[in-house]
Amino acid sequence: MTDKSSRTLTVSEPAAVPWLSVVFGYGPMLPFVAGAMAAWGLGDPWGEAMLSLTGLWGCAILLFLSGVRRGLSFRTEGGPTWVQIATMLGLFLLGFGGLVLLVLGEARFALALLIAGFTGVAVLDPIAARRGEAPLFFARLRPVQIPIAILSLCALFALTL
Repeated sequence: MTDKSSRTLTVSEPAAVPWLSVVFGYGPMLPFVAGAMAAWGLGDPWGEAMLSLTGLWGCAILLFLSGVRRGLSFRTEGGPTWVQIATMLGLFLLGFGGLVLLVLGEARFALALLIAGFTGVAVLDPIAARRGEAPLFFARLRPVQIPIAILSLCALFALTL
């Protein structure tokens, strides 16, 4: 009979980005680029609709990334750290705040929150990877992946000025 009250995990992970993480990492960045290009190219009212849809996409992805942070904290050696919890809460509040602002028609402020949130991911995920709070490959993936979203969101923000 085995003891089901605790478990010991031994994890071995490569620093290389797994192919599935390339697909699911860069794939969700494509709507940011397409949305920014469409918003700039279509003009009103379709351009404005694309700005809103891309903003909503950004909120969804940022909320997803907050969940990723929380999920990773469950498997952190020694239990969740306060940095993991604070990062998860910060990303969630920025994503949810952006969602509320988009619904209220305040796209400029929503985009500013999203830009702040994605910049946080680009900076903090590589640090978390080095600290053992995220997969090692985040240190290689996030600095290339997340700026795609940031630049696209900045292009959308410029439309609101």
